[in-house]
Amino acid sequence: MNPGTPPPDPRHRRPEGVTDTTVEALGALSKALETAERARGALYDFHQLTGSADLALDDAVRLLRAAGHGRRADQVEREILGRNVIPGHWTFQIVEEYNATYYDVFRAVEREIRQELAEGRDHLYEAEMKAARRTEGHPDHTAD
Repeated sequence: MNPGTPPPDPRHRRPEGVTDTTVEALGALSKALETAERARGALYDFHQLTGSADLALDDAVRLLRAAGHGRRADQVEREILGRNVIPGHWTFQIVEEYNATYYDVFRAVEREIRQELAEGRDHLYEAEMKAARRTEGHPDHTAD
């Protein structure tokens, strides 16, 4: 933070003794976690889209049968409907494994490091950037 720059709001003020490099490191860790959050969201998109596609097959099967294409309706039911997306797994299982083996661990480690190095305070890097970019006295540039 530049001298003369008003500090961030108290919840986002760096604790005594926390260095610029530590704040930068915590910011990088937070950014990495946010990227993992986005990946997790994409994984839930994958889960829901795949499930929606599978449910839409019911209409395709029904319409194929109505159009007199029973053999092809049987093929869709046999080969695609309810199929594992990877051996032994539906998408919900992939989401569960991602959460258990990666995401939950990532969040716990990030929280533990933030607790140890910055009294658990979150987004110190961003809060200091906000403080440095504020226009003093502007109603939409307040600290809190």
